[in-house]
Amino acid sequence: MRPAIKVGLSTASVYPLRTEAAFELAARLGYDGVELMVWAEALSQDVDAVQMLSEQYEMPVLSVHAPCLLISQRVWGANPIPKLERSVRAAEQLGAQTVVVHPPFRWQRRYADGFSAQVAELEAASDVLVAVENMFPFRADRFFGTGQTSIDRMRKRGGSPGVGISAFAPSYDPLDGNHAHYTLDLSHTATAGTDAVEMANRMGSGLVHLHLCDGNGASADEHLVPGRGTQPTAEVCQMLANSDFAGHVVLEVTTSGARSEAEREELLIESLEFARSHLMR
Repeated sequence: MRPAIKVGLSTASVYPLRTEAAFELAARLGYDGVELMVWAEALSQDVDAVQMLSEQYEMPVLSVHAPCLLISQRVWGANPIPKLERSVRAAEQLGAQTVVVHPPFRWQRRYADGFSAQVAELEAASDVLVAVENMFPFRADRFFGTGQTSIDRMRKRGGSPGVGISAFAPSYDPLDGNHAHYTLDLSHTATAGTDAVEMANRMGSGLVHLHLCDGNGASADEHLVPGRGTQPTAEVCQMLANSDFAGHVVLEVTTSGARSEAEREELLIESLEFARSHLMR
């Protein structure tokens, strides 16, 4: 019998609360572990401190998200090349299976030129999987609003993102980099107008990590609770459950709009229940 798929909580899902709050909530609500988002918060950058939290709350770190966001370009230094290696070393220390990383930004030319080779070299020298994540274009219609109006515009275009530019090299589709392992993010597919099921099929056995969330196709990344948007969240989960998928599913949802701690917990419980119900083997 195939083992149950572990469901984790991204520490980014509790923002603006801090990393420790994610460990506490994950433990109390019944998650199987956490994904560490390494970003501006000092504790998230301190691997020893994170290890202590993992032991304190008995919550394993399932994955490490490298500091590759626009807002974290200066975290662990400005050079992205050693930062990716440091992320793998952090994952090794924490016992995490996966490092999640975005494709390089176009202006990071030296990093971009050697990215595929570096990812392959890091994986060859470690048991940690480096799973490159699908992203989305910067859509021109963002200048005309990022909310419901942008969703309506995308729907009128038949699901196409319209005019836009990619900030990523070689593109926002990680399969263009021909990597061994991938992360599929179901909010990013919504913003990009990407067919999530088709992308999952193209990733094949290289799909080792899922960011479970949702979106309606707004021009800005949404990260809704799964089931609240238009993405085939249940179908993708069931695809993984029916396959030999041996990776992790991590809830990376936005709760920053919660008006109370109780409302935040309700969102995280709803997300976990959705995952459990559709990942059952």
